[in-house]
Amino acid sequence: MSNHPGPGTTGNVLAAICSFFIPGLGQLVQGRLFMALIQFVMAGILWFFLLGWIIHLWSIIDAALYRG
Repeated sequence: MSNHPGPGTTGNVLAAICSFFIPGLGQLVQGRLFMALIQFVMAGILWFFLLGWIIHLWSIIDAALYRG
């Protein structure tokens, strides 16, 4: 599923929804393993300090606006 033309496409909307539930999952759906791992780990670390929502939000926006 790494063939996403741009923001607003069905694939990106689906990826953004996946990232809404688990940070980095949308990037994983898009085939971006490294970015998925970064966002998942950073969100986990920052949620420990109650700041994980920052990475969580970044993950959703990044998945929605990704241009493959």
